[in-house]
Amino acid sequence: MPYSKMYQVSTLQALALGYSKTVVNVEKLLKEGDTGLGTFENVDGEMIVLDGHCYRARKDGSVVEVSPAQGVPFSAVARLRRQREFKLENMPDAESIRTRLTQKIEEQFGLNSMHVIRIDGTFAKVDARSEAPYRSHHVPLKTILDSNQTAFVFENIKGTLVGVYFPDFMDGINMPGWHLHFISDDRKKGGHVFDVSITEGIVQLDKIARIEIELPKDAAFDTYSLKNASEDEIKKVEKGD
Repeated sequence: MPYSKMYQVSTLQALALGYSKTVVNVEKLLKEGDTGLGTFENVDGEMIVLDGHCYRARKDGSVVEVSPAQGVPFSAVARLRRQREFKLENMPDAESIRTRLTQKIEEQFGLNSMHVIRIDGTFAKVDARSEAPYRSHHVPLKTILDSNQTAFVFENIKGTLVGVYFPDFMDGINMPGWHLHFISDDRKKGGHVFDVSITEGIVQLDKIARIEIELPKDAAFDTYSLKNASEDEIKKVEKGD
């Protein structure tokens, strides 16, 4: 089975430092992948790409499907080919889930490769967040989230985790390790996942051997000192600390 490519819009460093202008639109994004995550222009909510549809989790945790013209400043998507499938049961938290997933990719020598994943199942709890839009230029994402994000919890809910894995050496291009977003079966609830417990779930996992990065083309992008996005800042954005 051929490997998919990871199609990434901009870099996590750029987003962390406040570059939230449109790079591509959703129509272009969905031509490159059917599964993944990201955000929207001006950090207007959390993105979930699933089954070739693109959804926005809004500040209150409600979800809407977005139009093809919607702008995207940062995203990572791939075509899910379902190379591997296995079950997860009674996973108490996100740390245990990430540990199990890492063990699974290590079994096939995949720690230095990218991966895309979906987990369909029943979730005892999903601790998540999303945010309202914030028009800014050079305002760090951490600052935006401190003022604009809302945390919420879904309990005893059926849905899907969508995620990507990037190896340590790609730190800054994306977040090393597992990054997960959630959407409910009825496509009405979702967000960026802080913590999650799985009652039972089916994992579909693909190893990715190639990446294409679509960088911003406007001059403003070149005014950002991307190496100044510290590892601690990026982790705080991911984990909500």
